[in-house]
Amino acid sequence: MTNPAPASHQTYPCGDCGAQLQFAPGTTDLACPYCGARQRIAPQQRQVVEHDYNALGAKPRRNPEQVPPNLFVCTGCKAHTESDAWSDVCQFCGAPVVADRFDPNLVAPEGVVPFQLDKGRAREALKSWVSSRWFAPNAFKKVDEAESLKSTYLPHWTWDAQTTTDYRGERGEHYYVEVDGKSERRTRWHRAHGTVQRAFDDVVVPATAHVSGDYLDDLSPDWDTKKAVAFQPQYLSGHFTQRYEVGPDQGLEAAKRKMAPIIRKDVERHIGGDEQRVHHMDTRYANLTFKLLLLPVWLLAYLFNGRTWQVLVSGQTGKVEGERPWSAWKITFAILTALIVLAGVVYLVYTNR
Repeated sequence: MTNPAPASHQTYPCGDCGAQLQFAPGTTDLACPYCGARQRIAPQQRQVVEHDYNALGAKPRRNPEQVPPNLFVCTGCKAHTESDAWSDVCQFCGAPVVADRFDPNLVAPEGVVPFQLDKGRAREALKSWVSSRWFAPNAFKKVDEAESLKSTYLPHWTWDAQTTTDYRGERGEHYYVEVDGKSERRTRWHRAHGTVQRAFDDVVVPATAHVSGDYLDDLSPDWDTKKAVAFQPQYLSGHFTQRYEVGPDQGLEAAKRKMAPIIRKDVERHIGGDEQRVHHMDTRYANLTFKLLLLPVWLLAYLFNGRTWQVLVSGQTGKVEGERPWSAWKITFAILTALIVLAGVVYLVYTNR
């Protein structure tokens, strides 16, 4: 068993009451949850930068699963806390602890998109989402009252690339012939080949395996990664931050899968005609760069009918994605109502003939 690695970490005591300051969403301040005192986070001159993927291979690194957990020592009660997170809370006194140095075998976060929604606004977004789930059980409507809504920074890779794709396919052109007095459409196919190019910027790929990748992908189009600021540990104080579990090599493969359908559409446009068949694509990737960003998500896990369900609220936009149960009787009632209405319409049509 691998022993925990001591973590260099920060705490931010309140100058007025001595409690630990936490990052206040929607601001650039650390705030005291007890006396309300605030401390401004000094802006950094350093900008968020992209890193050359080819240079990554020369650096020592290990599979994230092989890296031992961090060992945090609480500066308040002196208790030791083991955690795979980059920020957490003391298990005994609840004080926030934040890593400010990272295991050299891991890629350090380049930037962070700070939380814009506080817990109250996250609950409002969740309540609106819950109320729009028409066919959910009535008990589900109370899920927005759950106390387990947790502010969490989740690791994501972003990728830039210049792609060049050679393709082979066919271009279909429609024409019409008369058959038995009727016009029928037919397609004449022509061989096609060529090359398309595209520049990708900030293709976002989740780097966590603990949260549903489908729901994170649904949030991805709405992330404004240009709002990321250079990493400072203060933004993590008071919020949980998960260490990445999906390494950069896996992240690149996932990014390529996201690029593929976009490239295919470029190929189809390049082929032209009325229909297209794509038989082969060979894509080359140049100027591959990446960065590791921490993106803000309010996480809710709730128990319903003996099963755990997961809901995500973007801490930047308030968009909600997640699982919801279905009410069998509501669906049955809606179907029966629709059938009754349809039967009434049919009856009126026949009686008025």
